[in-house]
Amino acid sequence: MRILIVEDEALLQGQLADALRAAGYAVDTASNGVDAHHLGDSGSYDAVVLDLGLPQLDGISVLKKWRAAGRAMPVLILTARDGWHEKVAGIDAGADDYLTKPFHMEELLARLRALIRRAGGHASAELVCGPLTLDTRNSRASVDGQALTLTSHEYRVLAYLMHHRDQVISRSDLVEHIYAQDFDRDSNTVEVFIGRLRKKLPPGLIQTVRGLGYRLTASG
Repeated sequence: MRILIVEDEALLQGQLADALRAAGYAVDTASNGVDAHHLGDSGSYDAVVLDLGLPQLDGISVLKKWRAAGRAMPVLILTARDGWHEKVAGIDAGADDYLTKPFHMEELLARLRALIRRAGGHASAELVCGPLTLDTRNSRASVDGQALTLTSHEYRVLAYLMHHRDQVISRSDLVEHIYAQDFDRDSNTVEVFIGRLRKKLPPGLIQTVRGLGYRLTASG
């Protein structure tokens, strides 16, 4: 799962990026509204953390441009402003949730998990596919209660497939959602990760749909 952090305060941006990477996400960052708009308009993100008080282009304007262009990724806005009208303006512009600074990092992570779940039509923090369970709160996966040992990229691939279970996911989609913008992407490595996951999961959970991609399903 891939997250865009838009925050002009360098210290907070670094803290957010570190916390999200530690939680298993691929992370891109932007420090101003112009860069943020470009990244959000050209990249594939599972969620965005967007500060409102940005240089060059404010967060509300960035969000309006994304929504006008049909970009539907969940957006959590951050604001240091206490005025209720700023929060209302953010929601009206297309934000899905908001947090007022200062905030607890655990609350931000929980809100992001909820936004990503809802975008995929999931109600619970635990995603289940047959014997496979993904605990999004702790970034852990298990089969019949037995914990799986996964690398960070294996976890990202599995998490994306679990959030989109029973859907055919192309290799290019996986590449877009498991790597950060500045990572040297190699689509062939996705096949490697899928192969490793198949060795750790019960047979048939990850299906190859010839010419289209992969599907995680319990009905195979």
